[in-house]
Amino acid sequence: MSSIPSKENMPRARFEFMLKTQKEFFFDAYEFEEIAQYYLDNGKKSLAKKAIKLGLKQHRDSTSLKLLKAELLVLENKLKRASAMLLQLNAIEPNNEEVYIQQASIFSKQLQHQKAIKYLKYALSFEDEKEADDILSLIGMEYLYLNDYSNAISYFKKCIEIYPKDKATLNNIVYCYDAEKEYEKAISYLEYYIDTKNPYSHSVWLQLGRKYSVIGSYEKALRAFDYAVLINENSIVSYLEKARTLERLKRYKEAIDNYKVSFRKGKPTSFSLLRVGRCYEKLSMNLSALQYYKRAVQDDPLLDKAWIAIAEIHLKNGNNAKVALAAIKKALEVDQLNPYYWKQYATANLNSNMYEEAVLGFSKCLDLKEHKLDVYLGLFDVLFILGDYKDALSTLQDARTNFPDSAEIEYRLSGIHFMLNEKKIGKEILEHALTLDFEKKYILSLLFPKVYNSSRIQKLINELKKGF
Repeated sequence: MSSIPSKENMPRARFEFMLKTQKEFFFDAYEFEEIAQYYLDNGKKSLAKKAIKLGLKQHRDSTSLKLLKAELLVLENKLKRASAMLLQLNAIEPNNEEVYIQQASIFSKQLQHQKAIKYLKYALSFEDEKEADDILSLIGMEYLYLNDYSNAISYFKKCIEIYPKDKATLNNIVYCYDAEKEYEKAISYLEYYIDTKNPYSHSVWLQLGRKYSVIGSYEKALRAFDYAVLINENSIVSYLEKARTLERLKRYKEAIDNYKVSFRKGKPTSFSLLRVGRCYEKLSMNLSALQYYKRAVQDDPLLDKAWIAIAEIHLKNGNNAKVALAAIKKALEVDQLNPYYWKQYATANLNSNMYEEAVLGFSKCLDLKEHKLDVYLGLFDVLFILGDYKDALSTLQDARTNFPDSAEIEYRLSGIHFMLNEKKIGKEILEHALTLDFEKKYILSLLFPKVYNSSRIQKLINELKKGF
C-alpha cells in the first residue's frame, strides 16, 4: 500500500503524476517554485528544468521562476544566457538581492572573485544583516578563493553569529586559521564558540582537541577529547583521537584501551591496528605487537608501515631474519622510494650474511639521497668484507665530503689506506682520527687488527696518548 503524500509534498506528487500521465495540471507560481527548488537542492536538474519550463508557460511573468531558470543556467555553465536574463530581471526588480547573488555566482565561476564580492555586498544591502547568513557565508567563500583569510574569517564569523549551527562555516573558520598557521587564534575562537554558542557540540570539541595537539598541548587535547567522548559515546573518531593523544603522552596502556573501545563500536582500520601494535611494542610486549601488525596487513596488504614494523620486531629480536626480509620486501613492493626500507633491507641481508644484497640496499639508500653516516659506514663495511677495497675507499671519500670530522670515517679511511700499502696517507689520517676521538681507536682494532697490532701503529698511538 503506497503512503499518502504529506501536505507539503502534495504539489510535487501531483507534478510527478502529471509527468507520468503526460497530462497538464495547473499549479500556482509559488508551487512551481517550491517544486523546482526541491529538485535543484537535490541535484535533479532535468526535473527542475521541466518544472521551470511548465511554470513559465503557465506564469509567464513570474520573477521567481525566471530567477530559478537563471540559477539553472548558471549550474549548467550557460553563463552568457544566464547573465542576459539576470540583466533583464535587474531592470524589473533592481532591489531583488537574489538577482545580485546569481550575478555574483557567474563572476565566481569566471574566477572574477572581487566582482563577485561586489555583487554579494549589493545583495547584502537589500537584506536584513541579522538574517543574511547565506550571503555572509558566500562573501566569506569568495575571500577564501582569493586566499584573503582575514576577510574570509570576518564574514564567516558574522554568519556564525546569526546561525551558530552552520558546521560548514565553522569548519571554514578553522581552515582559514590553519592556512595562516594561527593555531592559537583557532583555539581561542573554538573556546569562545563553546562558551557562548554551544557547549555540547561534539564536532567543536574534536576540533579543539586537534588544535591543541597541533601545538603540542596534549593534556589539554586529552581534556577536549574526553568531552567529545562524553557528548557522543558512540563516536569512533573521538576514541581514536583520544587514544592517539594518550600515545603522545606515553600512556600506552590507556591508549590501547581506547583503541579497543573504538574497535567494539565499529570495524577497526588497518591504521588503528598498527597503532595498537606500536603501543604494545612501547610496552615491550612484542608478541602482542606482532599479533596486531599481522592483523593490520591482513586488513590492508598494502600498509607498508605495518610490514616494516613486522620486520623491525624480528630484526630487533634477531630470531628470524628470513621472516624480516620477506616483510621488508612486501614494504618495498608498496614504496620503492623509501630509503629507510632499503636500509632495513640491507640490515636484514647483512644479518643473514647475504653481502651482495646488503650492498644493493645501502647503495639504493644513497641513490635516494639518504646521505647519512650509518649508511656510508654500512656500505663500506660490507664492501670491505667482500674485499672490494676500491669501491670501499670510494665510499669513504664520498662520506668524508658530507662528514669531514667523523672519527668513524677517519679510522676506516686510515685502515683501508694501510691495506692498500699507502702507509704515509694512512698514518696522516690515523693521526687525525686519534685527535678527533681517541677512544674510538677500537674501530681500527675491530676492522683492521693486523694494522692496529703492528708495532709502528702502537707506537704512534702511545705517543699521541701522552698528549691527552
